[in-house]
Amino acid sequence: MTLWGGRFEGKIDPLAMQLNASLSVDKRLWDADIRGSVAWARALARAEVIAAAEADALCAGLQAVWAEFNGGSFTFVATDEDIHTAVERRLGELVGAVAGKLHTGRSRNDQVATDFRLWTMEAIEALANRVGTLQSALVTKAEAELETILPGYTHTQRAQPILFSHWLMSHFWALERDKERLEQTRAQASVMPLGSAALAGTGFPIDRATLAADLDFAAASPNSLDAVADRDFAAEFLFDCALIGSHLSRLAEALILYSTAEFGFVEMADAYSTGSSIMPQKKNPDMLELARGKAGTLIGLLTGLLSVLKGLPSAYDKDLQEDKAPVFAAFDMLNVLLPVVAGTVATMAVNRERMRAAVDASLLATEVADYLVKKGVPFREAHGVVGRVVRRGIEERLEIRELRLEKLREISPVFEADVYEVMDAATAVAARTVIGGTAPTSVRDQLLAAKSLRGAGSTHKDDVRWPVHHVEQTTA
Repeated sequence: MTLWGGRFEGKIDPLAMQLNASLSVDKRLWDADIRGSVAWARALARAEVIAAAEADALCAGLQAVWAEFNGGSFTFVATDEDIHTAVERRLGELVGAVAGKLHTGRSRNDQVATDFRLWTMEAIEALANRVGTLQSALVTKAEAELETILPGYTHTQRAQPILFSHWLMSHFWALERDKERLEQTRAQASVMPLGSAALAGTGFPIDRATLAADLDFAAASPNSLDAVADRDFAAEFLFDCALIGSHLSRLAEALILYSTAEFGFVEMADAYSTGSSIMPQKKNPDMLELARGKAGTLIGLLTGLLSVLKGLPSAYDKDLQEDKAPVFAAFDMLNVLLPVVAGTVATMAVNRERMRAAVDASLLATEVADYLVKKGVPFREAHGVVGRVVRRGIEERLEIRELRLEKLREISPVFEADVYEVMDAATAVAARTVIGGTAPTSVRDQLLAAKSLRGAGSTHKDDVRWPVHHVEQTTA
């Protein structure tokens, strides 16, 4: 079945038909397509374009088609060009000629744009929940390691002592921004194109505001030409996914390093590791490496869609058939990756002793500089003094806290015996009590704030006629 053959005498070339068909990709829009069709049938009845009894018959038939999809018994046929064709074909088989009235005043242009937005809004909710699961794992691990000290790094060089809980929470807040972006994208997607028809708007008196409310859209699109062409929400969704992937990659990269024998800070559970086909002793952090690698793929999916969109003229063009595959791929990727990373974080073992042992006295140089500042030395001068202290320690192969007081006083007479009190990692960490600092008190505040956010966060649920399962599917 095709929806456009009346004007043609010859048959389309088989390979051209294959190229033109989109069913292999867009069949996962079945739920959204049926929901939109039910709402459209009711809108047609409200506008008195079709009789109420005809709308009832269409809705009953569509519910039957939905049940077939949901139960896995729906059968596609070779002539099904896309999901819209398949649904309408099966509807006709079930309810007869009245099925031909469903498409009145509607185009596949506004139909697919509506379906895609409905699917994306639900996908966003599912991903936000996945992100939340990882956040919960980070919070739980941070609570367990609240006062565990490790080196903080800049330029991959040891910098200052921090709490491992503070490090874990740094990734929590990045993910919180990801959730905020997802919600913003959902708001962008919540604009209904249905009723725009092909490009000029439907010629029937459809109440689009009521139709939008029926489908849980925030508003109806203000311009029909823009509505059928707009894929900003898809690009924004892919950007969100790419940034989530980048954040996962940063987390993964650090944990990969921390799991090496050279660091030995953490060890991944067997459930989230693999071995070597030739080296029996190996325990590889493959899940984290995949997280790092898939970030590149997610960025590529975004770039691909932007390349499709950049040169299109007004209204709908067949190029837009390429919009769904990257969005589906990004969702499927993160839908699996996020819970795997969450499981990795939740189950990894932490070697507190190795972390603490890696905090040598050189990481306390800033504390010594601050000590001098508190004695009245300008910071820039204090910075230079401590630099010379560090140099002296290197020359004598001693940590700075192992230098005798007289050696320190040779560099600056301001040093007194109490300088050794600040050369302690726990003291240094505890001093960072500012908002967002690494002190235990500040991290506790972060944890309280994080729990408050998690508790206040609510998952938006579409008020749909039938349960929705399609978003969680990872295969079309």
